[in-house]
Amino acid sequence: MNIDMLVALSVFCLVSSITPGPNNLMLLSSGINFGLRRSLGHLFGVALGFNAMVILVGIGVSQVFEVYPTSYLVLKYLSITYLLYLAYKIANSGSLGDEKEGQKPISFAQAVLFQWVNPKAWTMALSVNAVYAPDQTLTAVLLVSAVFFLCNFPAITLWLVAGQGMKRLLSVPARLKAFNFAMAILLIGSFIPMVV
Repeated sequence: MNIDMLVALSVFCLVSSITPGPNNLMLLSSGINFGLRRSLGHLFGVALGFNAMVILVGIGVSQVFEVYPTSYLVLKYLSITYLLYLAYKIANSGSLGDEKEGQKPISFAQAVLFQWVNPKAWTMALSVNAVYAPDQTLTAVLLVSAVFFLCNFPAITLWLVAGQGMKRLLSVPARLKAFNFAMAILLIGSFIPMVV
């Protein structure tokens, strides 16, 4: 890959990583509701789970949809259902603090698995591989994956840190409730164009 392609790939990865989507909105919300420390599993699950997805899609896992077209429809409805469930959980998050009774942030494993029902993650993984690793060689796919990780991790970390920084502003219960409801609506809005 020449330097021009590498720069173009880096820009694609950074822009697609830093723009709002289900992962970023959930990390922002987790930073606010649970703080930075308790949300680290969520952060690393998103980063490593998405990176694994880029690799697996790059080496041909997405061809399952061509062989079994119904599997795409099943994935689509699972994605919608799970994202609606997450939006409900965000909308009904309670008070701030590290000891929120009965509530836990998304775990590392849940964040890794979430990538497989996240429509934006699928769009990003399919697009980056189609454009920058069309020959599906392992070397090209691993290079794309490495660049994506180097751009993605700082971008999604910013969303979590921004959430942590907004805790003071949202320490008033009415503001927090309004914010969580807005995040739930934005989460739903972030995936509707991708599944319609």
